[in-house]
This record gives sequence, structure tokens and C-alpha cells, in this order.
Amino acid sequence: MTDTETRSPEIRLTMGLLAGLRQDLFHDAFAYRPLQPMRTDGALTRRLPGRIRARAGWTPHTVVLGLALITLLLSANGTADFSGPLSFLTGLVSAGTVVMTLIRPVGAFWASMVATPVVALLGSDYGSLPWTDSAFLAHLVVLTVVAARTRPRAAAWMWTATALYGFLAGAVRGPDALSGSNTAVMLFLAAVALLVTTTVQIRREARREVSAQQTVTAIERDRRTLLEERTTIARELHDVVAHHMSVVAIQAEAAPYRVTDPPPELTRSFEVIRENAVAALTELRRVLGVVRAEDYEAPDAPQPTLAELDGLLTNVREAGLGVEKAVTGSVRELPQGVELSAYRIVQEALSNALRHAPGAPARVEISYVLGGLGLRVVNGPPRGLVKPSPGAGHGLTGMRERVAMLNGEITTGTTDDGGYEIAAFIPVQRPAEEPA
Repeated sequence: MTDTETRSPEIRLTMGLLAGLRQDLFHDAFAYRPLQPMRTDGALTRRLPGRIRARAGWTPHTVVLGLALITLLLSANGTADFSGPLSFLTGLVSAGTVVMTLIRPVGAFWASMVATPVVALLGSDYGSLPWTDSAFLAHLVVLTVVAARTRPRAAAWMWTATALYGFLAGAVRGPDALSGSNTAVMLFLAAVALLVTTTVQIRREARREVSAQQTVTAIERDRRTLLEERTTIARELHDVVAHHMSVVAIQAEAAPYRVTDPPPELTRSFEVIRENAVAALTELRRVLGVVRAEDYEAPDAPQPTLAELDGLLTNVREAGLGVEKAVTGSVRELPQGVELSAYRIVQEALSNALRHAPGAPARVEISYVLGGLGLRVVNGPPRGLVKPSPGAGHGLTGMRERVAMLNGEITTGTTDDGGYEIAAFIPVQRPAEEPA
């Protein structure tokens, strides 16, 4: 059992408090920490003109410097304890602690604690103890600014130190001076200022943490969505690849029987081809089993192709979306992966049009060119009384993944009339020319 575990809870609490005090007010107390300009993207500063908004970030510095100037003027004109150069000197000391909060906040608190009795003792009348007028304002400003720039726990320590100084100063002066002491007023105003400052600081920190957590959550959600879309694509392409591998294995097994007296080398080559095809098919199924969800069921029907696009358009029209199809170029059979991805892109684009632009017409354009396949799905702005349904953006993520998998390109965006357009190009390698 360690020494820490054998200590009583009271001792551990006391040690924790002393460690917090050392961390907040003593560790690197005079470290250089300049006050950064405030943000100018708030609800109020955003409405300011450009030049004024660019300088609005220095508002906290201006306020602190203004309070320092008021402290200096108060020392010169607000009290009878000083006169002449001494009045200016004591006011300059008090104002200096206020200015110091802009660069060394914790050090400014200790400087104010030291300057306060020095300024009071320099006066000819000890009735100004514990705080003169200028030192009173300066210390109150220092407490507020330092609390805004440090941890909320530091505010409690500073208030406690201020109270301790006030009571010690009162004890030194004797019980007859209690009636003229301004310690109670200082502690009350300091408590109010520190409470308000700490509350605002805690709320700002909580809002910042919530915003950061929301950002992290959104990033994780996007990553999860991306993985889900990639898994879905892998499942769909499994049937396509598995079909081709099965055909290779069957043809490799049957090929030697189509040749009269095939050489042993040829027979062995086809056996190796079949073995490799079966092994690849087995590994493919094993990998798919890793990414397959527990509730996933393999489709009974073959994966759709562009030849079945008319059936999809018919279903969409029955759902209330007026859609037209235009095909250009020489229609030809494309690789099944390209056919499947093209069909899914058109399907998802029309689904988005149904959700986000109810009542708007849509148009599907398919272009067969030498280098590949072009797709374009465009819809107009929403019409009618049906409100658009919000979406999570998963459909666009899936489209981009399908196109990227095939080394294609896709662009999405709004049209001039308020509609939406999705354009994609999927490159397709031309088959090798057969010999004449």
C-alpha cells in the first residue's frame, strides 16, 4: 500500500487544494501570455463595416487600456492622500498593474497585491488602508481580467488572497479602523465580478467543447458512412466478380476435352488456371464475409444493368416524378461493374430528386463514347405543396465512391434555375481488336 493511499481524505483534499493553488497562481506566474485579438465573426461584429470590423478584434485591449487611464486620473484627482509627483507616481503604479494583465495575467495579480499596500502606505493619511481609490479600481479590474484569462479555479484563489490581505490590513490598523475599512465593499464587488466572469467563461468553454465534439461526431459519421457505402459496393460487385471467376474455372476445366489429344503441358496449364480461379473465388468469398453485416442476405436476382433502366424509370414515374431519358452514341454492352455502377448512380440521383425536389421534372442522359460512358441526371426546382425531405448526404457519397473505384470523374451542383445536376464519366477500356 502506497503512502498516498494511507493518508486520510482530509489530508488528500488539502494536498489537492495546495497543488491547485501552486498550479494556478505560482507555476510560471510571470510567463509571457499576450492577450490575443478577439474573434470578429460574432453576431454583432459581423454586421460592422469592413474597416471597423478589422479593428474590432482589439476591443478588449482598448477597454483595459481605458480602465488603466481612468485609474491614473483617479489617483491624480480623486483623493486627498497624495499631491504633486507622488500622486502621479502612485497612480502610475496602479495603472501599470492593469496594463500588465494584457501580457502577464497571473503576474499582474501578484503585482497588484504588492502595489496595493505600497500605494496606501505612501499616503499621508492611513485612513486609505487597505485600498486607496485608484488601487481599489485597479485591483478590481485586475481580478476580473485575470479571471477571464485563467481557469475558473484561479478566481477563487485570487478572491481568497484578496480577503486575506484585507483582514490582515484591518488587523494591523486595529479594531477602531474597521468602520472605515473598504474591505467588505471590495470583497462584495470582487465576488460579483468574478462570479459573472467565471460563469461566462464556463459557458464559453462548454460551448467550445460541444462544438468540438459535434465536429468530431460529424467526421466520425462521415467516415462511417463512407465505410458503409464501400461495403455496399463490395457486396454488389461480389456477384459480378464471382460470376466471371466461376466462368473462368468452368472453361478451364472443360477446355482440354475440346481438343483431340491435348499435350500434357496444355492440360496442366488449364488445371493451374482452374485451381487459381477456384482459390481466388474462395478468398473473395472469405473477404466478403468479413465486411458482410449479420443481417445481410445475398440477392436472389442478378445485379441490375443499364438494360433494366427503363423499368427503373417506370417505377419512378409511378412515384410522381416526371422523367425523360436520352441516349446518345452507339449502345454497346459494357463491363458488368460499369453497368452496375451506372445503374446505381442513376437510381440514387432519381431518389434524391424525389426527396429534395418533389414535383420537379428530371432528365437522364446516357452517352456512349469511345473512351467510356457519360451520365447526366438533372432535375428542376421543387414544385407544388409537398415539402422537400431532408437527407443525410449518403447518396452523393456512394456515387463518388463508385465513380472513384472505376477511375472516373463526377461533378454535382445546383443549376441556374434552382435545380440540381449530377454529371459523371466512367472510362471504359476498349476491347482489343480481333485479328482479321
